[in-house]
Amino acid sequence: PLEWWRAFWSDGKEFIAPTSMVDLSKPAFRFGMSEIRVGLKNHTIDVKLTSDKSSYKVRGKAKVSIKATLPNGKPAAGIHVAVAAVDQALLELMPNTSWNLLDEMMTRRSWGVQTATAQMEVIGRRHYGKKAVPAGGGGGRSPTRELLDTLLLWKPDLVLDAKGEAQIEVPLNDALSTFQVVAIADSGVSLFGTGQTAIRTTQDLQLISGLPPLVREDDLFRAQVTLRNTSAKAMKVEVTPRATLLELKAQTVEIPAGEAREVFWDVKAPAQLAGTRAEALLWEIAARDTAGGADAASDALKISQRIVPAVPLSVQQATLVQVDGSFSVPVNPPADALPGRGGLQMSLVPKLTEGLPGVRDWWARYPYSCLEQITSKAVGMNNAELWTSTMAQLPNYLDGDGLANYFPPQDGSASRGSDTLTAHLLNLSALAQGVDKRYVIPAAERARMEDGLIAFVEGRIQRNFWSPRKDLEMRKLAAIAALALSGKATPRMLDSINITPNQWPTHAVIDLAMLLQRMKDLPQRDERLAQAMQILRARLSFNGTRAGFSTDQDDGWWWLMQGPDVNLARLILVTLDDPSWTSDLPRMVSGFIARQQSGAWSTTTANLWGALALRRFSQKFESEPVAGTTLASMNGNEAKVNWADVKRASSEDVQGVAHANSLFGEPVRAGGLMNNTMFMPWGKAGKGQLTVTQQGTGKPWLTVQSVAAVALKAPFSSGYTIKRTVTPVEQADKSLFGGGQYTRGDVLRVTLEVQAKTDMSWVAVTDPVPTGATILGGGLGRDSEIASRGEKQEGAGWLAYEERSFEAYRAYYQYLPAGTTKVEYTVRLNNAGEFALPPTRVEALYAPEMFGESPNAKLKVSMPK
Repeated sequence: PLEWWRAFWSDGKEFIAPTSMVDLSKPAFRFGMSEIRVGLKNHTIDVKLTSDKSSYKVRGKAKVSIKATLPNGKPAAGIHVAVAAVDQALLELMPNTSWNLLDEMMTRRSWGVQTATAQMEVIGRRHYGKKAVPAGGGGGRSPTRELLDTLLLWKPDLVLDAKGEAQIEVPLNDALSTFQVVAIADSGVSLFGTGQTAIRTTQDLQLISGLPPLVREDDLFRAQVTLRNTSAKAMKVEVTPRATLLELKAQTVEIPAGEAREVFWDVKAPAQLAGTRAEALLWEIAARDTAGGADAASDALKISQRIVPAVPLSVQQATLVQVDGSFSVPVNPPADALPGRGGLQMSLVPKLTEGLPGVRDWWARYPYSCLEQITSKAVGMNNAELWTSTMAQLPNYLDGDGLANYFPPQDGSASRGSDTLTAHLLNLSALAQGVDKRYVIPAAERARMEDGLIAFVEGRIQRNFWSPRKDLEMRKLAAIAALALSGKATPRMLDSINITPNQWPTHAVIDLAMLLQRMKDLPQRDERLAQAMQILRARLSFNGTRAGFSTDQDDGWWWLMQGPDVNLARLILVTLDDPSWTSDLPRMVSGFIARQQSGAWSTTTANLWGALALRRFSQKFESEPVAGTTLASMNGNEAKVNWADVKRASSEDVQGVAHANSLFGEPVRAGGLMNNTMFMPWGKAGKGQLTVTQQGTGKPWLTVQSVAAVALKAPFSSGYTIKRTVTPVEQADKSLFGGGQYTRGDVLRVTLEVQAKTDMSWVAVTDPVPTGATILGGGLGRDSEIASRGEKQEGAGWLAYEERSFEAYRAYYQYLPAGTTKVEYTVRLNNAGEFALPPTRVEALYAPEMFGESPNAKLKVSMPK
């Protein structure tokens, strides 16, 4: 700058004054840049893969040879190689760049410019769900193709021999596709290499499914498949379809050599299947060249379509009671219920340790999927497998400081993990292990999370989130209580907190009591614990059979996932081992159960802590076994549960037909109880008096649920109002504009406008997607960026995550202020027919009494002319 100033001031050139258009005296500069690529030959392992053939039949086995050479030309003897065989179609959607190990380890240096931004390159977060599970097969004996998994092989630690070579066998499945076999090698700290080869499966006659992955009950849709003739001669092919509860006729089509033809059937999705737990429409389609003689080309394909109700069954009313001899209650079908759907669902468990059927059914219907919700669902449903799979993904949720995010953060994003969620997960894991030791957080992730909480409590990191009240002390207290579970909390951590429990919300007093129970070395620990327990006892109140706290109106700290139901459940957990509370616990448990609505509590955290509290209570206080028969009767109709037949379900039982066709509720899992439910359809039940009698020993717990399908007829608002608008982006037939009818291939822009009466954190907006349609803008390969260009978001809401599934578009807002918020997405119509759409919904996740719904009309899609 100094040299420039001297030149500017002392330059003998004539000064030219600036004008309104140009300043000719202003110094000019040019910026030049050139990249210097450094050769990586000395760090490259040359990996070559060769296959014994280029093409194979389905369910064949490919032999692939691997050979690796070091930079000096010698064999890479004894090095470790990871091998994967993946469907090329999957890689077309999203390439896997992580196996280019050399490029990742020897990265190109970026510019050291701190003012640059890549904000315009940021794309929305995406959710990928597993679309299908292989149904098994005949080990190569069956001609029907049904094993279509995208991953054929994964060998993470293959060791090469002295010649730097190895041979592997890749088992092919039923997919007619090209597969990439990739080998990733490394040696020491500076030698890396990647090699790959392509293999493919093929046959002369190929069936390619065009069925929509998901349909809704009574949808009229076009069930189509493509027939491809890859041979050198023409074929006359007969196609024979079979599908659950459908009558379909065979068709014959002529296919010239090297060409393909489409075959379709107009189908109405059976409503009966949408009401089953399996929710599956099974297809088996066979094709055969009738002009080919005995060795004619043929193909057969099994496909499973998910079928869901357009108006799902829901619990209208429910009650949970302990049957001591006899129990009676009047029942009546809901007035607006759809005929032929629903009834009285009755579930029995001998002890509360088995879990509550109403709560498990609530979890089975719960649609949302953040980290808190998935982990709470795992514990609430006693599903240790779900917990284990979620913990395997936990590193993706932790930020740079070790704090957990509700959704996986994007690469390079700022550390915005939640101290509240992190403390919740540590607390959850510790207490859940009192029921099942499998609910553990991996040691490495636990250490990172605890270090993050320690840094937060000590003030070395900060997390500033929107909240309607000052909550920093409450958040630090919750963090210290979580750290106390593993002995990581120290007395000096409390120095930054003003200990005034009389002025705190109830959840903070419970946190204080919990940490005092574990921190034996705190000064005045006994006096403080006695004070906290006295405050809780003074606030505890009973209104008839319902328990609560005198501070319930002020205890709804939903932005910290706390509320009155959660407080009562956690109080039961905190006082279970306190002798001074033993006499109060049965009444507290009964009063807590009385807080249920429709067989469950209202939030994920309430159902989580409630299930844990009742299981722990049952372990300690319930011991009498149940035997005999429980009989239910109404209007001359009877149903019964014989306790001699109630047993733990095995894996074979879970796969049974009777289980798959069950009408409502959580599916039975291996280890859970079976033969413990009764169901009376409304046609048989009707209006009357239900009487349930226990004939035998013990007092079983009975859950009675009034289940019905009730359609939304008009918009409903409870704190939120939502409006849905559809605008064509690409429309083949302009004459259909504005009439609610479209053509296959049309692209639509959907605008969701939310009116909120108050500020709220963690709000979800859900909008259904027509059958067979695809939501654009997910960033996958061959996605149309042009079609989704122009999507707008209006308002001050903080959009945290977007889900794009076959069923619905869902947007999660970390914060949604009062006023108007708009979000848009783009969808392409891929199937012709008439499709029902469930209501569009907006809901506050931790204050579910705040929600809004709007019904949707049917959508008609025709074929192009």
